[in-house]
Amino acid sequence: MKICVLPGDGIGPEIMAEAVRVLKALGLGFEMEEALLGGCAVDATGSPYPEATQKLALAADAVLLGAVGGPKWDNNPREQRPERGLLGIRKHLGLFANLRPAILYPELANASTLKPEVVAGLDILIVRELTGDIYFGQPRGIEVRDGERCGFNTMIYSESEIRRILRVAFDAARKRSRKVCSVDKMNVLECTQLWRDVAIETGREYPDVELSHMLVDNAAMQLVKNPKQFDVMVTGNMFGDILSDEASMLTGSIGMLPSASLDANNKGLYEPSHGSAPDIAGKGVANPLATILSVAMMLRYTFANEPAAVRIENAVKKVLAQGLRTGDIFEPGMNKVGTRAMGDAVLAAL
Repeated sequence: MKICVLPGDGIGPEIMAEAVRVLKALGLGFEMEEALLGGCAVDATGSPYPEATQKLALAADAVLLGAVGGPKWDNNPREQRPERGLLGIRKHLGLFANLRPAILYPELANASTLKPEVVAGLDILIVRELTGDIYFGQPRGIEVRDGERCGFNTMIYSESEIRRILRVAFDAARKRSRKVCSVDKMNVLECTQLWRDVAIETGREYPDVELSHMLVDNAAMQLVKNPKQFDVMVTGNMFGDILSDEASMLTGSIGMLPSASLDANNKGLYEPSHGSAPDIAGKGVANPLATILSVAMMLRYTFANEPAAVRIENAVKKVLAQGLRTGDIFEPGMNKVGTRAMGDAVLAAL
């Protein structure tokens, strides 16, 4: 069982080090090999997703990623920006289904910016289509029209792309509370009218799952107003990008949330939902829990090792119950710790 480890940029190497320590502590015999992705890959090779990384990622059973990006590379040509590496590996590996849980641990109820009674017990799974939509549609570009610059992108989805991500959402709902909310903008966008039509058709294959529909602007409002009404939310690439970040902050910190990006055979890329946080890189204060919980998702979805996944999740819960907090989730009366100390605590809890 081989894992491709991509520490990435910013705080990526720091949080990845703790996740790898936890994975090794489980003694499951994984072979792990590191490679470059993102800004560090641009600096070393000129490409955000170099050929050596492509070969390793393709050969591995799963990919564990830290974070990519930072202002250092903002002025690079578009093809040499770190984010192109992330988009590239998703496309290259066919990772079309992004699973982003938004779970509020009871110990962090006061860390959310919303009232505790609004978010207490929150447990949402956002299923985002990852390889289509406006991020990949053609034609795209910037050109001169009538003497001025015009930018254009194409939002496009095929019926088969929509149906396969909906089935991921319905299958996930069957293991939860059997509710799926499909998010679109069918009152304006024909592309998402097709999305709703296919959602209704696919829903007939799952009579045991309750299907509802919501326009994306209302969904954004409802996530703040009454988030516990949702169980599984499924939507396209752009809407999912925005809504999953919004949902993550309901839990108090994006530093707590893992994610999985899967292909049709459950080979996956696992990464924290947060970015590279270059402002705190190298200071030893980043929260490694999202990356550690991403390891749990990897064990659950790619390697089908539910007991090991639960061990990690229980260890994280125990550490939080002990009052240990990194700066992003700190509140008065708790014990503030750094990246390494938090990793030590999870290892001890295991």
